[in-house]
Amino acid sequence: MTGIGSVRAKALSDGQDRLISADEPLAGLQHRCGGQIPGTIAIPALLEIVSKARRYALRLARPVVTNDGMETISAWVEVIPRADGGEGCEIVLRNWQSMPLQPEDASLQQQRISQIDRELSELTARLDGRQRILTADAEASDLIAVSAEMRDGAGRPWTDFVTVQDLGDRQPVHWRLLDGASIVVLGSDRRWRAHLFPQALPGEVPSGFELCLTSDEPPPGSSAPIATEQSLFHGNASLIGREIAPVLRQPIARIIANAETVRSRLAGPLADEYANYAGDIAGAGKHLLALLEDLADLEVVEADDFNTYPDEIDLAEVARQAAGIFAVRALEKGIDIRAPEPWKKRPAVAEFRRVLQVLLNLIGNALRYSPDGSTIRILLSESEGNARVTVADEGPGLDPSQQERVFEKFERLGRSGDGGSGLGLYISRRLARAMGGELSVESVPGQGARFTLQVPTRATTSDFSGEPDHG
Repeated sequence: MTGIGSVRAKALSDGQDRLISADEPLAGLQHRCGGQIPGTIAIPALLEIVSKARRYALRLARPVVTNDGMETISAWVEVIPRADGGEGCEIVLRNWQSMPLQPEDASLQQQRISQIDRELSELTARLDGRQRILTADAEASDLIAVSAEMRDGAGRPWTDFVTVQDLGDRQPVHWRLLDGASIVVLGSDRRWRAHLFPQALPGEVPSGFELCLTSDEPPPGSSAPIATEQSLFHGNASLIGREIAPVLRQPIARIIANAETVRSRLAGPLADEYANYAGDIAGAGKHLLALLEDLADLEVVEADDFNTYPDEIDLAEVARQAAGIFAVRALEKGIDIRAPEPWKKRPAVAEFRRVLQVLLNLIGNALRYSPDGSTIRILLSESEGNARVTVADEGPGLDPSQQERVFEKFERLGRSGDGGSGLGLYISRRLARAMGGELSVESVPGQGARFTLQVPTRATTSDFSGEPDHG
């Protein structure tokens, strides 16, 4: 094996991939990465090469790039299985180069921290620009009651339903003072922290907020239920939504949050390839969590006793709120979401949170499949006693056969890698029909798609029945 450049350091490892001895500067890097001599190799990229060379008795040589939290270090590494009867390897480093590590952009780091907080959230609520409740959902047993109270009290400030510590009785409170505040929730023995994520373009007043409550303490009753064959296939219609999902959501969220922490290097220095591995783990966890939540929703809408509540709503205002929730994501892709103008109104009778759920699905899909720099239009219309809202995109569109299949269960039209479950549009159409309305699509390949939600402008006894559903 021909060396490249002068030798900067030599080292020896044993049969457990521990450094037995090492010259500087390798010895210093081992210590700065949290290792010792003797001790397991603490430099991930070097450990991978040494382990492979030892296991397969191969001489390996390749470039290595790593960092110690302050500098980026590159070197040419040669690893030779020991020929003296030892079980380890000889390590030779050449062309050692180091340069100051560029600090990560503060805004990007904050985005990653915010993503971790979202993943760990056990209660999520949508708020308007004055921090009034639009809708709320929770799965932790000690938050079910307060989330139901929030939904029933839609239109009131979220602080009416919890106790904010260390702020006294000051009202109103600016959202920046509430972000990160300690919260006490009646009926829960755990300590909570509030996180508020404004929905606004840079420099603009927030049009709404996402509220998340997180706790460092585990939820009560952490043991998972045992799913028997009888419970799975004979009439237990709420197994996923009421039993499995609440138990699995928090562990999966913890996996995602921990992977995000590793990926963002918040826990210490890490080579790029390992940060990318952590990103893959976080992505897979998010896909699994989304599928779990879709399956829970599927159980709800397919239940024989499922019904919705006939709220008197302004369809134009719900559309504006849904568009505001996606404002930041649209800005990242350079997509313009054109919501109904503030003065426009479209009265309708339908359950507010279910209409919002459908519109979030439609706008989210439009963002996912629209090209960067395009426009998504949200249009209002009315005919024959029905109010309509249309989400029109400039994506690839759907041919006639795809338009027939797009609302089918688990139908993804051959897409892969986008994390979708193929349930969103199926659930959305079930919701629309449960509210006495319809969800339809018009499209021409290459000219985008227009998904239209139609709901009644007045309630009829055949359209709705029963009490509000909060499944």
